[in-house]
Amino acid sequence: MSLRKSYTLLAPVYDGFLRRVSSRPRAASLSFLEVPQGAPVLLAGIGTGLDLPHLPQGPRYVGLDLTYAMLARVPRGYADVALVQGDVMRMPFADASFAAVVLHLIVAVVPDAARCLAEAERVACPGARLLVLDKFLRPGQRAPLRRAANRISRRLATRLDVVFEEALESAPALEVEHDTPMFAGGWFRSIVLRKRAVR
Repeated sequence: MSLRKSYTLLAPVYDGFLRRVSSRPRAASLSFLEVPQGAPVLLAGIGTGLDLPHLPQGPRYVGLDLTYAMLARVPRGYADVALVQGDVMRMPFADASFAAVVLHLIVAVVPDAARCLAEAERVACPGARLLVLDKFLRPGQRAPLRRAANRISRRLATRLDVVFEEALESAPALEVEHDTPMFAGGWFRSIVLRKRAVR
């Protein structure tokens, strides 16, 4: 089953599964979002808009998602958000378009985490922060149950075998500022990246 079809089917129940468990980690990650008034911020993989209650007022937000079914459920009234249907592995934006990029529960969802990070690096301005919240294996971690379950989960909703450090190799301009274990025994991590400024 394609990711587009899976998330079209999941859209009506997505919030019920994720709103409560992800609210605090989302808020904690977004506390690192510091951009000037009116600056453009990309919400890559906005889904149904669960980040919106935690966003500061002031920036200009652009929400990107693969499926219309998810975008149709994004609520109005929290922040000024322009919605765009598109693929985070081939973003429809110019280089250095955004002062910050939010990647919540998307890097380990897409088929190619490395390509997702490389695209995020491309569209981020030099000096921009990229906020990642997702589940990642550690380098060398065996996790046999997660890897076995990944054979099914990757076809339905998400990958369980992504090693963040390996995916990050595709985005050499990104440096880790913070890496904080969140929940599920540290399987979920809040990672703050910075794109190196041009010298």
